[in-house]
Amino acid sequence: MILKNISILYGNNLKFIEKTNVLITNNTFQKISSEIKPTKHKVVNCDGLLLIPGLINSHTHIGDSIAKDIALDKDPDSKINPIFGIKQKILKETEPSKLIHYMRKTVKSMLKKGITTFVDFRESGLDGVLLMQKALSNIPIRSIVLGRIEYYQSKEQIKKNTPIPQSYQNQIDILLKNCDGIGISGSNENSDFSLKQFSKTKKIRAIHCAETKQSYLKSKQTTRKTEPMRSILLKPDFLVHMTYATKSDLKFVSKKIKGIVVCPRANASLAEGIPNVDQMLKAKCNVAIGTDNVMINSPDMFREMDFLWKVTMGIQKKRIDPKKILKMATVNAGKLLDKKIGCIKEGYLADGVFIKKDNLDLDPLQNPHASIVHRANENSIKAVMIEGEIIHGKL
Repeated sequence: MILKNISILYGNNLKFIEKTNVLITNNTFQKISSEIKPTKHKVVNCDGLLLIPGLINSHTHIGDSIAKDIALDKDPDSKINPIFGIKQKILKETEPSKLIHYMRKTVKSMLKKGITTFVDFRESGLDGVLLMQKALSNIPIRSIVLGRIEYYQSKEQIKKNTPIPQSYQNQIDILLKNCDGIGISGSNENSDFSLKQFSKTKKIRAIHCAETKQSYLKSKQTTRKTEPMRSILLKPDFLVHMTYATKSDLKFVSKKIKGIVVCPRANASLAEGIPNVDQMLKAKCNVAIGTDNVMINSPDMFREMDFLWKVTMGIQKKRIDPKKILKMATVNAGKLLDKKIGCIKEGYLADGVFIKKDNLDLDPLQNPHASIVHRANENSIKAVMIEGEIIHGKL
């Protein structure tokens, strides 16, 4: 397929090119040039459209899609604690068919909003992973599923540095044959020994870290170590949240991981503050964005970018280039996942979102990066493409 006369955000720096042609073959961007000659490939005139990289939602929990806005007045532990939270009770007591029904709605919603890849922390062990597979059947979105065994250690076990029992280690091996990696709830539910055991797994490793003030303090009280210091024992590919991370925490982790995923709207909805992305960038951390639990937040990356950009500027009282925010939802996430996605560049998978430049909210499009970050929405989208196939809308 040749996309003719199209505007694009090109390469790792999302350079705006007003008009060019894009050749897509074998699921990838093969050539980007104003001088692509007509061939046997289908030619699509894209005049009036802007192609941006497919959005990557780097942290979700879509399993709780059935629990939207339940227990809004409760504290974070009461809502989402992996052992006794309301969410866990709902997941255990709800019929699997109902969970699947609402998970599928969430995935379809993400596609319509330009999300071509999402990374999910999947609870409920192997059963939870298999449930996710059923929910995703026949929906052409790229999913990266990080499973979890239902084993959480007590304060006493953590102090004694208790290892994971052999029976649960066997569960980990089976789990990893069915998903893309491990998504650990947090270091406060695991001993140092356990985290080191998890670190030996061969697929993606990630962990919630410093999400709440309570969790940050609990780590120090239990082990005399900070939560980031203990989380690094997992040898994680990335950390999620870091809302309460200090400058020294960020400096410590920046060279040990591929990045940090922030979830600003979810943190705000839990009344837990806003991640300091300005400080993260100064520490040279690679920052990506996620929408977190559907229970507490909508899976909308346009709203996430808009919120993060403006709240960060409001708190820091300084301007931030909107391109930096857009990169968090695209280029940075691709690097975090070590995949050729999130970037319109030769050799990368042909994921993209076709934006209508004459959309009521965007026209005139005078600063593409800013307009995508804080004006674009689901209605701005003409079509969504994954690996060269139009999977939503039409051209």
